[in-house]
Amino acid sequence: MSAAGAGRREGPVPARGEVPLLRRAARAEWGPLLRTVRAALAASRLRAIPVTLTAVVLTLVFQFVQNQAWGYQTVQNIGSVQADEHLWLALLRTPLSLFVPALDLPVWGALAQILVVFGIAEICVGRRQLLAVAYLATLAGTMYARIGIWIGPVSPLGLPDSDKYVTDTGPSAAVVGLAVFVCWRYRAWFTCAAVAVAMVVEVVSIKNNLAGKEHVAAVLVVLVLCGLCELRRRRKPGPGRQRLGAPPMKSSTLRRSADQRRS
Repeated sequence: MSAAGAGRREGPVPARGEVPLLRRAARAEWGPLLRTVRAALAASRLRAIPVTLTAVVLTLVFQFVQNQAWGYQTVQNIGSVQADEHLWLALLRTPLSLFVPALDLPVWGALAQILVVFGIAEICVGRRQLLAVAYLATLAGTMYARIGIWIGPVSPLGLPDSDKYVTDTGPSAAVVGLAVFVCWRYRAWFTCAAVAVAMVVEVVSIKNNLAGKEHVAAVLVVLVLCGLCELRRRRKPGPGRQRLGAPPMKSSTLRRSADQRRS
């Protein structure tokens, strides 16, 4: 045996056609979404995600203020939601509660969720739908807390009465809701199903508490929204149907960049 042959290590050979098949599946699942994100960031960089960056800064500000002796109660008064409060007060605080990091979780987790998921959603579905879906998912969690306590712990869908005093803040419900919505828009069915199943598994095996069940509530509400949007799209005449999986709009920033390159 030659020295070259002796130095060669035999490894497992992938089945014929296996790698191309997986590559094609990954490309079909995430290709359109990644191309949209890459094109927007290449053209406008951080200018493509102003709402996301604002959310990150707002979360950092709330994190800093609520950890100060003089600022904790202020943050609680404007962004803390509990199920024992009056409904109108909870609804008033719900939008800002999204940006108040949970006290028992590291803030970097909330920042990473917002930067990645909000950023992708802002590019792929637009700012208006980003804000609408994020608020809807967060509101679903807020309302579920009251419904779950009303049902009680006798049902798997219910919550113990003590959960009415749990402070309910953070972006996680909005994050999972946006993930489902973006996957639906870009026909990433496997990822959409994986997110939904992961939230159910979280409740069954890991986090059978208010936060975990709120995630499931957010996913269910956004799935209903996706179903309604799908029905509306299919009822439109063929030429007027919206192309799913394509960028929803060209922002003024992208248009300005294109004009500048031509000038």
